[in-house]
Amino acid sequence: MNRIRVLIIDDSQLIRDVLTEILNSSPVIDVVGAAEDPLVAREMIKQLNPDVLTLDIEMPRMDGITFLKNLMRLRPMPVVMISALTESNAEVTLTALALGAVDFIAKPAGDAENSMNEYAEEIIAKVIAASKANIQKPQSCL
Repeated sequence: MNRIRVLIIDDSQLIRDVLTEILNSSPVIDVVGAAEDPLVAREMIKQLNPDVLTLDIEMPRMDGITFLKNLMRLRPMPVVMISALTESNAEVTLTALALGAVDFIAKPAGDAENSMNEYAEEIIAKVIAASKANIQKPQSCL
């Protein structure tokens, strides 16, 4: 079985590091890169050809929803949203899912490192499930 290639997109270095550690602990996942914002991610996607993206919503230079909309129009691929906003703002979560995100995970408030590690199995499971999704361009983009 081919390993699942993941690109992490989050403006927090701590979250990028924790997600990398969590995802790399799975025998079927390889984190191939981590980007601090969508503009950096865009180039990394071209170079690294990941199978799945994890994507934050609040980031500098371009928010995750705008990036997701552009991504699904130009290069549809499985995306798991990982953001504090997904817990506090259901509308943002529904928008992300409507745009083509496969799933979402709420970043816990407080001690991010320990809290994220509590969600490790869920994060791994959702990335594996996302890798199996059949992503196509939204009908409005055809």
